[in-house]
Amino acid sequence: MDLKIKDVAELLNVSETTVRRWLGDGKIPAYRLNQQYRFNRHEIENWVIGHKKNGASAESLDTHSNQESAEALVVGGSKQFSLYRAIHKGEVLYNVPGATKEEFIRTAMKHIAAKMNLEADVISDMLLERESLQSTGLNNGIAIPHTRDFLLNAHFDVVTVVFPEHPLEYDSLDGKPVTSLFFLFASDDRRHLHLLAKIAHLSSQPETLKFLQTKPNKEKLLQYIRDWESRIQQAKE
Repeated sequence: MDLKIKDVAELLNVSETTVRRWLGDGKIPAYRLNQQYRFNRHEIENWVIGHKKNGASAESLDTHSNQESAEALVVGGSKQFSLYRAIHKGEVLYNVPGATKEEFIRTAMKHIAAKMNLEADVISDMLLERESLQSTGLNNGIAIPHTRDFLLNAHFDVVTVVFPEHPLEYDSLDGKPVTSLFFLFASDDRRHLHLLAKIAHLSSQPETLKFLQTKPNKEKLLQYIRDWESRIQQAKE
């Protein structure tokens, strides 16, 4: 998918001026076509994940507008309770076995796909194809498995949180094994990028990392997410 400056601004919930500033500073991937900037959706996705992997701060993205930069990494943080709703539609799975990334993803998808009326093998192949291009493992034991092109034929999004039986080697940037995975299935590109960056932002919080180590049940996890999303909204008001 080729995106224009307007599209990227809308997807990242920032102004077109901010996107143009990032372009001028060489901080966002793009190319020129007929004297106009175009963006690749997958490159923007990797850019969002990459900044979280590298621990990029708002200041490192945009020294002219710290607040706007921070909002970009949350991608539409004003969509209050979007992550809460997505996890509510999904599940929380515990002690899922798997000695390798592929074995784990295929095992997890047998549970996830059955609840979502999806073909487990097909979606597993798509998830693994995405992993072959760039690992979705972030820092500190967190990963966000997702596909490149598959979108739910629905008016809602689904996030299923999976805790592996044992820490899983996942080719994460920091080299640490993964202990919490957020399987992301969105209904459109905008929601996909929104939830992707929101989960990445959530998992960069020390409090969240400590909480996830307890392997909370779904009720406790939903309450934690709801409280966190409420704080995001209050910070913007």
